[in-house]
Amino acid sequence: MDNIALARFPTTQADETVSAGDGGRQITTARLTEAVTSMRNLQRRYSREQKPLEWAMLQNNVGNALRRLGERESDPGRIEEAIAAYRGALEVYTRSRSPLEWAMTQNNLGAALRTLGEREASPARLAEAVFAYREALTEYRQERVPLDWAMTQHNLGAALRSLGERETGTARLEDAVAAYRQALRVRTRQRAPLDWAMTQGNLGNALASLGERESGTQHLHEAIAAYREALREYRRDRNPLDWARTLCNLGNALSSLGERENAPNWLREAIAAYREVLKEFPRQQRPLDWAMAQSNLGNALAWLAERDAGVGRLEDAIHCYEEALAECSHERAPMHWAMIENNLAGALLRLGEREEGTARFEAAVATYNNALSVFIGASAIYYVEACWENRDRAIALIAERSSPREDREIAALVGGA
Repeated sequence: MDNIALARFPTTQADETVSAGDGGRQITTARLTEAVTSMRNLQRRYSREQKPLEWAMLQNNVGNALRRLGERESDPGRIEEAIAAYRGALEVYTRSRSPLEWAMTQNNLGAALRTLGEREASPARLAEAVFAYREALTEYRQERVPLDWAMTQHNLGAALRSLGERETGTARLEDAVAAYRQALRVRTRQRAPLDWAMTQGNLGNALASLGERESGTQHLHEAIAAYREALREYRRDRNPLDWARTLCNLGNALSSLGERENAPNWLREAIAAYREVLKEFPRQQRPLDWAMAQSNLGNALAWLAERDAGVGRLEDAIHCYEEALAECSHERAPMHWAMIENNLAGALLRLGEREEGTARFEAAVATYNNALSVFIGASAIYYVEACWENRDRAIALIAERSSPREDREIAALVGGA
């Protein structure tokens, strides 16, 4: 599959936010909704005019609760409300008046912007998130507040990686790796084992993205080492979701390495990892996580199919992609939907090469066009270029198998992309 670029989906833990008086991360949706109502009621008592600092504290915490609610919903409305809440708090928490509170709220604003940016086609929100985190770091300095500094470095790395994956170069991804390694200077396994594991896992994501764009395998090997480090603390019995996310990402790196080194053992290990992951991602409760793991499983099956003469594994890969698309819709997550469409098109193209006729090629062209409709709008040049090349290859293969009278119909397959 030397010409076909498959999109793998690393899962990154939600960016960390700081709340005044909010101690728990695992809070039910009902409790979060109640908290928003209660804090808004309190803001009537502590008005912005009479008690500005108390009002701003509540505004920040309203933003955190709304953001967590938004992470559980496909509609972006709650996250947009969170962004507005943080920006309201920043009107009171100015850098000159309340520098640490200002930095805290900048970090939280960055988290909401990145969450929204991950779902949108446009990279603008991700760029805003990077700016917000860098603003926070002007006051969160290592010598002053080392743990907050490390947290924000970690979050900055996540935003840079998300932005870098949409660009053709590697500068943003290299900056992401640097940010994660900065965070690990403070987040040691002895001092903060779960935070250390989280940053190790996300460092692995950035290294794996770099490895995808390079001809060598050094960064892929480094990514695998980082994931295995994280899994020393993320255990299935103790942290099942974190364990599953990290194992899924390890599967991605193993799959990439297996393709790069022509080593089916890496691919088989990746497939086994994805199948374990799917046991921890119930389709009804975690539909997007489940869809990402299904797509990643499809990738590994498609690569392993290159070693087989038959079509069974390719058909299994197509089934995985189609199942993933049933949960990851264009409306819910357009960029992820486009990446899975791209993966499905690649499998259809390969299957068409093993069958007679042009039906699979025609389906591949239409599917690539679907993906391009999002990639072009998102200015995701890396994916646009790969998609165009593969679509044009499918069109050329249709032409090779078509009779002269059918040739004039081929142009219609290009569509508007």
